Amino acid sequence: MELSINKILKKDLDLVVPLIMELSEYQTEESLLKSRMHEMLEQNYECFAIYLNEEVIGTFGLWFMTRHYAGKSCEADHVFIKTEYQNRGFGKEIFEYIFDYAKGKGCEMQELNAYVQNFKSHKFYMNLGYVIKGYHFLKKL
Repeated sequence: MELSINKILKKDLDLVVPLIMELSEYQTEESLLKSRMHEMLEQNYECFAIYLNEEVIGTFGLWFMTRHYAGKSCEADHVFIKTEYQNRGFGKEIFEYIFDYAKGKGCEMQELNAYVQNFKSHKFYMNLGYVIKGYHFLKKL
């Protein structure tokens, strides 16, 4: 079984929107999520679909920016693999792709956010060499 990763264009967002909805526990209405993702693609954001053979089994997005503390940076966003495909080593393979892709774009740092209660992901990310540097705060306006 071989993974392939393809960049998603606006016209193909329907391939990954259901996965992002599942990841976010259906907290955002589908039409609003699609609208936001279309807008994100106009910014410094790229979206990817993860395929196993011809089935879409996951997704992730990458934000590109320059940070005063990190230089040119890539932030992984909404990394998701369907439950039935987890714990097969695909996560490590996906992050190797992300690291290589970001380096290819001249990035010096790779960042991500993880939900506080997602302890399993914390261990996974630390095994990849990430360190916890702070908290991510949100305030609804």
